[in-house]
Amino acid sequence: MDLKIARAELKLKPKKIEVSKIEDIVTKDESVILYFDRDNTHKDLLELQDHFETQGKSFYMREVKFGLSENEYMYEVHIIA
Repeated sequence: MDLKIARAELKLKPKKIEVSKIEDIVTKDESVILYFDRDNTHKDLLELQDHFETQGKSFYMREVKFGLSENEYMYEVHIIA
């Protein structure tokens, strides 16, 4: 499964990251905060949550608004080993 990292500028396309890469980051740092783009489906993020919770890790996700428009948001994800 590929997820899209939050874009640095609104006009750019979001970059993709694989779950295996996220696992490597979590294994290395044990506590990670990641930002995902609004183009990800909520279902994909829930699958990511299930993936890490089955491994015994804590997972917290929320929407972060950065503007006044409805589509100006990203997902903030905390994963704790």
